[in-house]
Amino acid sequence: MTSSLNKLFERLLENESIFKDKEVLRHSYTPDVLVHRDEQTEELATILVSALRGEAPSNILIYGKTGTGKTAVTRYVGKELENMSEKMGVKCSVIYVNCEVIDTQYRLLANLARHFGEDIPMTGWPTDQVFHKFKEALDTQEQVLIVILDEIDKLVKKGDDVLYNLSRINSSLKQARVSIIGVSNDLKFTDFLDPRVKSSLGEEEIIYPPYDADQIRDILYQRAEMAYNENVLDGSVIPLCAALAAQEHGDARRALDLLRVSGEIAERREEKIVTEIHVRVAQDKIEVDRVVEVVRTLPTQSKLVLFSIVTLNISAQNQNLSPQSITTGEVYNIYRKLCKAIDMDVLTQRRVTDLMSELDMLGIINAVVVSKGRYGRTKEISLSVPVKNTYDVLLEDYKLTPLQNYSHNVKIGYF
Repeated sequence: MTSSLNKLFERLLENESIFKDKEVLRHSYTPDVLVHRDEQTEELATILVSALRGEAPSNILIYGKTGTGKTAVTRYVGKELENMSEKMGVKCSVIYVNCEVIDTQYRLLANLARHFGEDIPMTGWPTDQVFHKFKEALDTQEQVLIVILDEIDKLVKKGDDVLYNLSRINSSLKQARVSIIGVSNDLKFTDFLDPRVKSSLGEEEIIYPPYDADQIRDILYQRAEMAYNENVLDGSVIPLCAALAAQEHGDARRALDLLRVSGEIAERREEKIVTEIHVRVAQDKIEVDRVVEVVRTLPTQSKLVLFSIVTLNISAQNQNLSPQSITTGEVYNIYRKLCKAIDMDVLTQRRVTDLMSELDMLGIINAVVVSKGRYGRTKEISLSVPVKNTYDVLLEDYKLTPLQNYSHNVKIGYF
């Protein structure tokens, strides 16, 4: 087995890669030139330039949907600001924090303190002590610190105390100054903030509009030139990736993923040219991956509601019936039986209907209100995602594992 694998690796390595530098197609890469974001780049630079005078820039909130260039522009301007401050002999640091990873007050303050040489344990200290250590280390010299909090809404879900403290830290510093840049996909996240935090955090606001198909195409041409060898992309590939991403509210990240995964699929098939076929396969793969991640993170009750719908779909397929005519009543009947089978609390039908609406908003199911004449109205439910993938992911949850063979016992119309 080992020798055959070695031969496979050797054979695959003999094939010349179609990629020149795949990393430039990843979200973490920041290009030297940001296409179609001149206005936002200049606006941010205009606000942050005061750091080069040793002053604290206004705190900024940056909004926009996923893949609109918020993170790329913010990191790019931050990098250039640090370069310029070094040339001018002004002490200015920019720290980027991904709040999806560093999502608690303690982790954030510990991360900031470590940047200034403080040895903070992963857990165990009172948060006030960590904050004091960070403040003490920061205020040892005249300097400006700009903290970029990407996906700041993830941090706010755990409380806004740290934002209150950071947004008011300058009043207790003698030499250093701090400025915060919050980046979020959620325009409404400030609704949950303390009004005092909201006013001090959002001194300046920048809104990023979605890219259109032409702009995404320009971004892809720029990255493709750096990422791929010459003459390996069919002429239809980039326009198709751009068109598909433009349908997804102008998401450049989605477009870059499509362009990268298309190439990876072509390479795995040992094909020298990336074509429209590879893009279509990549689109399906990315969509399945997205669904898997969304389903995996659902609360248990939402998973049970979804499992009820999946169960009815599988049962309909087994009985050669149309799965399109599943109603909320049928879903609720199965849901109650599933709850009893694994000893979970049964929610009311109204609450289960609300959970179905949430699944609809996530794009996992499609719920359409239909009239039944004198019998009133109901929702007809259909799955918008692959049945097998969804079923397999749901069963990864140990609480749902006992339901593995449940769908085999369900008959449509008999409850």
